[in-house]
Amino acid sequence: MPKNETPEISKNAWWHPDRFESRADYLVRRADIVKSVREFFDRRGYVEVETSALQVSPGIELHISPFKTILLDPWDAARSVYLHTSPEFAMKKLLAAGMQRIFQLARVFRNGERTAKHHPEFTMLEWYQTGADWRSLADEAIEFVRAVCGPVARHRDYICNLSAPWEFLSVAEAVERFTGIDLLATTPDPLDPDTAALRSAAEAVGVYTDTTDNWDDIFFRIFLDRIEPNLGIEVPVVLHSYPASMSALARISPDDPRVADRFEIFVCGLELANGYSELTDADEHRRRFLNTIKNRVAAGDEPIPIDEALLAALNSGIPDCAGIALGVDRLVMLATGAENIEDVLWAPVSVT
Repeated sequence: MPKNETPEISKNAWWHPDRFESRADYLVRRADIVKSVREFFDRRGYVEVETSALQVSPGIELHISPFKTILLDPWDAARSVYLHTSPEFAMKKLLAAGMQRIFQLARVFRNGERTAKHHPEFTMLEWYQTGADWRSLADEAIEFVRAVCGPVARHRDYICNLSAPWEFLSVAEAVERFTGIDLLATTPDPLDPDTAALRSAAEAVGVYTDTTDNWDDIFFRIFLDRIEPNLGIEVPVVLHSYPASMSALARISPDDPRVADRFEIFVCGLELANGYSELTDADEHRRRFLNTIKNRVAAGDEPIPIDEALLAALNSGIPDCAGIALGVDRLVMLATGAENIEDVLWAPVSVT
C-alpha cells in the first residue's frame, strides 16, 4: 500500500456502514431496554452499584476460563489479577456491609467463549435481595422479563409467549419427561453421586458417554442433547432444584439434600438467567472452592485463587438472601429476534 494511503474498511468490520446499518434497529432497541432495566429496579427500591472489573479472584467455576493480567501499583510489587467473570463476589461483600437491594449492569469477561450466543466480553445484569429466596426472586425475574422484553420473545424458529403462565419444572422432572431417566435415583449420596448408574441409564436411551466421564459430565451430555433444546419453546421455563453436586454457590435445599435451591430461566431454548438462594456459610464456600480448584487442575486448567476477603465478609455475617445473573445481550436477542449475539453488541470484540 502506498505511503499515507487510507486502507479500505473491510465489509465484515462491525463499523462498516452497511453492516452497522443492518444492526441499527437492534441497537436502538438495546438502548431502550437498558433504560427499562434501570426504571424497573428504581421502581422497586433497588440501588444501582458499580464494582471493579479487576479482582483477586474472578469467580471460581469449573468450566469458565478467566482473563488474567498484571496489576502494577507504584507502592507495591506487581501481582496477578483477573477480569471478573461475574460481579458476584464484590456484590456479596456489599450485602455483608449492609446493603439490602442492589443491582448492577456489569461488563464481564470469559475467555474461549465465542459462538452465536457467547462472546468473550458481554453485559451481565445481577441483582440481590436480602430476605428473599430462590422462588421469590424467580417470580420477580418473570415480572422483569415481561416488563423489559414485552409480551413475546423470538429466537430462531421459536416464538415464546411471555404473558402466559411460566412453567416451573425441576431438573429431575425434566430429565424424566424427556428421557425417562430417574435422575435422583443416581444420587443417593449427594456428595458422591453414582456415576455407573447414570452411565448405564444414559447409554440405555442412546446418549454417548466416555469412559473418563464423571457424573457431572454424563449429566451435561444428557442435558445438552435431550433436555435444553426442549426448554421454553412455547412458554418460558424456570428449571429448578439442580442436583446438589451442581449447586455452584447455592444453598442446599432444606427439603431434599439431594438438590440445591438453584434455578435457571430458559426462553425459546435459550438459557437466559441463573439464580439461587445464596449459600452464606463461609466454611462451606471454602470447601466448594477447594473442590472446584482441584477439579480444574485435574482437567489441566490453571487453579484460581480464593478470595479470602469474600470469606471474611461472609464470616462477619450476611443475611439470608437470593441473587440472579441475567445475560442482557441474550435478552436483547429475544426481544429483537436477532440470531447472533454480535448483532446486538455496539462494538463486538475484534482484532482487525
